[in-house]
Amino acid sequence: MTLKKEDFAIMNDFHFDFQPVAVKYFVRLPEHIKHIDQKMTLCEMLVRSQKGDVFYSEANDHTCGAGRYVLGQSDIEGPFISGEFGAGLGVFRDNRAASRLYHYIPHIERHVVNYAAFSPLDKLPFDPDILLILANISQAEVILRAMSYKNGQMWSSRYSAAIGCAWLLVYPYLSGEINFISTGLGFGMRRRKLFPEGHEFISIPYDRLPSILETLGEMPWVPEPYKANGMEFARQLLIQLGLEK
Repeated sequence: MTLKKEDFAIMNDFHFDFQPVAVKYFVRLPEHIKHIDQKMTLCEMLVRSQKGDVFYSEANDHTCGAGRYVLGQSDIEGPFISGEFGAGLGVFRDNRAASRLYHYIPHIERHVVNYAAFSPLDKLPFDPDILLILANISQAEVILRAMSYKNGQMWSSRYSAAIGCAWLLVYPYLSGEINFISTGLGFGMRRRKLFPEGHEFISIPYDRLPSILETLGEMPWVPEPYKANGMEFARQLLIQLGLEK
């Protein structure tokens, strides 16, 4: 299913403080999208798009080798995979702990993603591969409840001490699973002070977006037990089911 800007209209009802960002991966040079005009890290590209910019980047635009690596645009250099860099930064105690990260961090194979395009949701020019939402806790609860509303799916978050961008931009794309993480965790984004603490990043892959959007349109965002009479509502249900007198 190809999604367009108007398909995401229900997202406007959240009134997010930060504009959701759509990401699309290209093998061929994307048309009608401008090339980013300065070099930066992959996580900084996300911030730039949150502020309203639509652009694409390629391997040479990255100032962080981890971003290029997880997108499959370069190999990882020896001092990274050996653990010397991670241990040197103090993320891990020693090289062996730091090098373990590279045995499980998700990354896309080479020659799959040559260009990555970013767009705020309100300017969407393409069918997204990933939708990244930065939400407060109340907003995040609604979205995650929509994930499990119809199928009872367990909520599961995947993350690591470093290279957090992989879990937002790569893991959902490869696995088809929705992922969520709390801001303030993850070494690189924390040391760069890119996002306010206490929010939730929710990353939704393309194949889960239609069902999430549909469910948000059907599901009560504020169920009866959350309302002022919620305790009494729950008590009456217990009585109705014969669990209480």
